[in-house]
Amino acid sequence: MRRFNIAVLAALTLGTALSAAPAQAHPGAPPLGLDNCTATACHFDVPPGTYDVKVLLGGDAASATSVTGETRRSLLPETAVPAGERAARSFTVDVRTPEGEPTGPDGTPGLDLALGGAAPALAGIQVTPARHARQIFLVGDSTVCDQPGDPYSGWGQQLPQFLRKGVSVANYADSGESTVTYLSNPQLWSTVQPLIRPGDLVLIQLAHNDKTTDEATYRANLEALVAGVREKQGRPVLVTPIVRRWFNADGTLDNGTALLVNGLGVDHPAVIRSVAAAEGVPLIDLTAKTKALVESLGTEGSKAIYLYNEKRDNTHTSVHGATVYAELVRDELAAQRLIPRGLVRVG
Repeated sequence: MRRFNIAVLAALTLGTALSAAPAQAHPGAPPLGLDNCTATACHFDVPPGTYDVKVLLGGDAASATSVTGETRRSLLPETAVPAGERAARSFTVDVRTPEGEPTGPDGTPGLDLALGGAAPALAGIQVTPARHARQIFLVGDSTVCDQPGDPYSGWGQQLPQFLRKGVSVANYADSGESTVTYLSNPQLWSTVQPLIRPGDLVLIQLAHNDKTTDEATYRANLEALVAGVREKQGRPVLVTPIVRRWFNADGTLDNGTALLVNGLGVDHPAVIRSVAAAEGVPLIDLTAKTKALVESLGTEGSKAIYLYNEKRDNTHTSVHGATVYAELVRDELAAQRLIPRGLVRVG
């Protein structure tokens, strides 16, 4: 059974007394704190924007606390704190409407955080508007998006927990989208592009639903997305799609289904690699990395990465699988110095 404890530590690092009325986070206002929390969750009545969250974890007993927010986004990995001790952790979170998939429901206004872990204990919390935060936009499909319900999870939903305060993830991936539909739907690219600021990263992974897109159109659509990011002085990053768990008899994934070759013979990862090289765009070859990982796990071990056991689904990932794949993205962001190493959470 989980045990939860909110220590009344208003005099410590994070304690700022607040009135019982809903508070707004705005310049000059006191930080929002524990008055906005119950035993298992916190709600902050703030407008859309980017916010820094600082938590003080720990209690009288040994604790282990994780934090998720909005539509099931993992914001802080489970953190163990010995009995009687405290540990401060910080992260930056994107608050938007709709709060999950761009074509989904609006969700709850403001910032909602949920406390999890084996033994959650929150001693303090403060929420303040972020200053000069870096933003990572995600453009993708159901394998990337903020999935609304268990057991599904996109890798973009798990990525925030691997980033420190000072960088937030704005996940505009949407289930069922191809390069064609993402560019044509006004809720998608027409909404995302105006939000891009100079220097923002925009990770683009679209392929799973381009089943009837010919190669010339697919290439042109990728080039249009790259050009659109650059028009706003953002930094595009092309990401090849995660593999499908579709084994050959010899235990390899060397087939069109696994490696995203569509019915017209379009090799999506190959086209993405080609466009990245031609346009001078950084590439995260998630196809190659997930292929190597799934093959190393084998037909049985790889079932837990996907939703085979729950749904006989070899395309969409479990929370565990999405977390593993988000770590691969995190590693590439750091290795290619796309974000400063100091903003990457390791271990």
